[in-house]
Amino acid sequence: LIITARHPREGGANQLSTQQRRDLLSRFLPRARYIDVELRSVNALRSLLQAARRKSVGRIVSFHDLKATPDSRTLRTKARAAKSDGANIFKVAARTDTPAQLARLLEFIINRDADLAVSVMGIGTLGAISRVLLAHHGSALIYASIGQSQIEGQMSLGQLRAFGIG
Repeated sequence: LIITARHPREGGANQLSTQQRRDLLSRFLPRARYIDVELRSVNALRSLLQAARRKSVGRIVSFHDLKATPDSRTLRTKARAAKSDGANIFKVAARTDTPAQLARLLEFIINRDADLAVSVMGIGTLGAISRVLLAHHGSALIYASIGQSQIEGQMSLGQLRAFGIG
């Protein structure tokens, strides 16, 4: 079980405050295998990440760009920051409406230099194919929906399994 309470600027619903997000995550932390906190929220939620470490809950530090795809150098810089903040996995979800955007994610996963597992996936027009392609190039996790997806380009678990993933 991965728990998250996403920051509103990275796709979080209900405009939750930092305190509301902290309370929600704390409530479910005892059941979690991983906690997913955005890189922008690490400082505000540091005590929660430290509690997760003490309870042997894995820490995913994530970055979501719902409008674009940063270049590979920017993503590597963010991965190094995530590692220094105690991440076990650095997760990137970025816009993939064009082949060039998908190529930037592929370049990042192939040329990553941080000694850290990465989870990389696209959203948008090429989101579905990005998940298959990036899974085959070493993405540690690929998120899928159990039922109807609310995210453009996210495949269902059944669809991923049809590609031999999951």
